[in-house]
Amino acid sequence: MTLQAAHPPVLGVGMVGYAFMGAAHSQAWRTVPHVFDLPLRPAMTALCGRNAAAVRAAADRLGWAAAETDWRALVKRDDVQLVDICTPGEFHAEVAIAALEAGKHVLCEKPLANTLAEAEAMAAAAARAAAGGVRSMTGFNYRRVPALALARQLVTEGRIGQLRHVRASYLQDWLIDPSFPLTWRLQRERAGSGALGDLGAHIVDLAQYLTGELIAGVSAATATFVRERPLPEAADGSAHSGPRSGPVTVDDAAVFTGRLVSGALTTFEATRFAAGRKNQLRIELNGDGGSLAFDLERLNELEFFDRSGDSAEAGFRRILVTEPGHPYLSAWWPPGHVLGWEHTFTHQARDLVTAIATGGELAPTFADGLQVQRVLDAVERSAADGAAWTPVPTT
Repeated sequence: MTLQAAHPPVLGVGMVGYAFMGAAHSQAWRTVPHVFDLPLRPAMTALCGRNAAAVRAAADRLGWAAAETDWRALVKRDDVQLVDICTPGEFHAEVAIAALEAGKHVLCEKPLANTLAEAEAMAAAAARAAAGGVRSMTGFNYRRVPALALARQLVTEGRIGQLRHVRASYLQDWLIDPSFPLTWRLQRERAGSGALGDLGAHIVDLAQYLTGELIAGVSAATATFVRERPLPEAADGSAHSGPRSGPVTVDDAAVFTGRLVSGALTTFEATRFAAGRKNQLRIELNGDGGSLAFDLERLNELEFFDRSGDSAEAGFRRILVTEPGHPYLSAWWPPGHVLGWEHTFTHQARDLVTAIATGGELAPTFADGLQVQRVLDAVERSAADGAAWTPVPTT
């Protein structure tokens, strides 16, 4: 008789928020135990939102066992060991700190907080909780693109030599129409910032992750092109009886230069006004020994230029990142069968669950999220001061 192996222990997950990011995270939690051999088995225990009917419907659609309308009740549940925060930034600090103080592991979407002070409080709470074995992660999912994880390996191995220059851009176009309604992403009190925090946070994190260096200072400019937008209709479709428009209180675009600690130059562009660009993230690293380039619209590819080769045959070569030896790929399909954007969240869940179970390395931490927040804060201060050079604390 052959005895079946016992199931791994359960890790109860409770998630706060169920819109765009909530749906992406839900798919990851549904998928990850069926793809990767995990030391803990994630259970989709409870989903939280303020509207009882809406959150119950979302829980049924997305695969959650229960629904809550108060995040405090979710945090108190004995069957929840990990709290996943997918809300607008205005709730990140309060929910995360309460969960950490209750001994719950936390995954929090980026940017970590709406303000530098909130991010500092969250990182401090995470450090205190870590002493008791409680883990926390900031949700920078693009670190989990296999091609970008491979790029990090190549940089670490010295394949591009001494780094000289990083250029990064994240371009979208969904706000070009001035009749687009005033959503929470356009209100500072809810989102913290605009394109800077929504898109710029990703490329700042990628620049620091791929290079292994921190950004030491920035010079920046921001712009808000449409300063007032119509208010959205009420949930029942009725029009507002009061004002029909409201002010946009965040940036529409941000551009900034910077230097890494080593002195390497960096350039960044984040905008939601680039016509024809739906979700284009591109980053290029140039060193004295070669270059690496990645474009999210070609997610399974990495471009690599190696200066050590024969100059008569020199040029960028395309690496199709689908081999089983590439990061994360051994669990998926045969070579050439490409992955998509949603897989980054599955990889994120895999890394978090494994780190919780083994006590191993976990990144990006809340401290990493705080460092990105320091850069975002410096960008805003620089832009307000006429693009003045603004140092970024690195300790």
